[in-house]
Amino acid sequence: MYQTIEIYKEVVIQIATPKGSGTGFYLRNHNIIVTNHHVVEGCAEVAISGKNVPKQLAEVCFTDTRLDLAFLVAPNSEAEIKMPTINYSQEILRDGEPIVAIGHPYGLKYTTTQGIISKAKRLHNGINYIQVDAAINPGNSGGPLVDNLGRVIGVNTFIHREGNDLGFALPSNYLEETLNDFEKFEREKAVRCGSCTNVVLLPKIQNSYCPSCGSKVVDFTKEVYTPVGIAHLIEELITKLGKNASLARAGANRWEMVEGSATINLSYNPESGYIFGDAYLCNLPKDNIGDTYAFLLQQNHSLKGLRFSVNGQDIILSFSIFGQYLKLQTAVDLVKNLLERADYFDNVLVNEYGATWRKQEEW
Repeated sequence: MYQTIEIYKEVVIQIATPKGSGTGFYLRNHNIIVTNHHVVEGCAEVAISGKNVPKQLAEVCFTDTRLDLAFLVAPNSEAEIKMPTINYSQEILRDGEPIVAIGHPYGLKYTTTQGIISKAKRLHNGINYIQVDAAINPGNSGGPLVDNLGRVIGVNTFIHREGNDLGFALPSNYLEETLNDFEKFEREKAVRCGSCTNVVLLPKIQNSYCPSCGSKVVDFTKEVYTPVGIAHLIEELITKLGKNASLARAGANRWEMVEGSATINLSYNPESGYIFGDAYLCNLPKDNIGDTYAFLLQQNHSLKGLRFSVNGQDIILSFSIFGQYLKLQTAVDLVKNLLERADYFDNVLVNEYGATWRKQEEW
C-alpha cells in the first residue's frame, strides 16, 4: 500500500477556486483531470497544482451535475510525461474490503485516509455509491478512492452531514461510462443534461436549454467569476502588482503570492471586515534569540503599517486593516511594502541573526 500511496502523489491534483478548494486526479490514458462538479461549479477555469505540476490555470471541459463529475484540460506536456499511468477497477466490490481515500482536505497538501467499504452499493438519488468509513473531509472531494491493488474504484464525492467518518464515492464504472461519452464527441467542451442524460456540446445549447429535452443546462464557459466588494479590491490590487489574480486564488477569500523567497498570504474576514496579510519568513534561531527579539522589536518601532510577531518558532511579518473604506492605491502600497519587506527581512534574519529557513510542506 505504501508504494501505491507514493504513486498517487504524482497524479493527485490540488484545485483552488474563488469559492473553496478541492481535489482532482490525472488519468494519463485519457489525458484528463477528473474532479467533482461541485468543486469547480461556477468557474470556467480553476487554479491547479501538484507534485509535478507548477501552479497554473486549467480550463473546465466537461460537467455532469447528476453524477457530480467534471473534467479539466490536462496540464502542459512536460508535466504529463512525469505522471504515471493509473488504472481503475471494474471488479465487483465487496463490503469490508480495504480502501484508501486520497485528497487535499481543508486546503492541506496530499493526505491519505485508510478504511474499509462499509456498503458496496448504497442507493442515493438513483445512483449506487460506495459507502466507506474513511473521512472525506472538505477539500477531499474529487480525489480518488483506491483499492489495495492501487486501482481507482471511485471518486470521493460527499459525506453524510450527521455521520462521523461516513463518506460516499461514485463508483469507477460511472466514471468510465462518462469518459467514453465525452470522448465520443472528440473531447469538445460539453455538459451532460441532468434530465435526459444526453451529452450536449456547448455550441448546441439553445438559450441555456438542452436541445433534446428542453431542460435547463449551464454553459460553464460563461460562468466567469467576477469578484465583488472587498474581494474585487484585493484582486484588483494583485493585478496592479503584476500578479495573476486568478492564479493567486487559494480558496474562499484567500490569496497567495510569491515574491523572491517569501510567500504572502492575503485573507479577508467578512464578519470582522478586516483584510490580513501574513508573510511567514523563517524560524527562530537556536542561539542568541535575545538579539533576534531585540531586532524585531526595534523594527516594530520603525516599520510603517507592518508588524513582526512570533508564533511558536515562526517569525511572521504582517498587517491588518479594515477594508470597508480602504482605497485601492492605499491597499496596493501596503501589500507592495509587505512583499518587498518580507523578501528583504527573511534574508537578513537568516544571514545576520542565525534564523533558519522554514521547511516547505512536501507533496
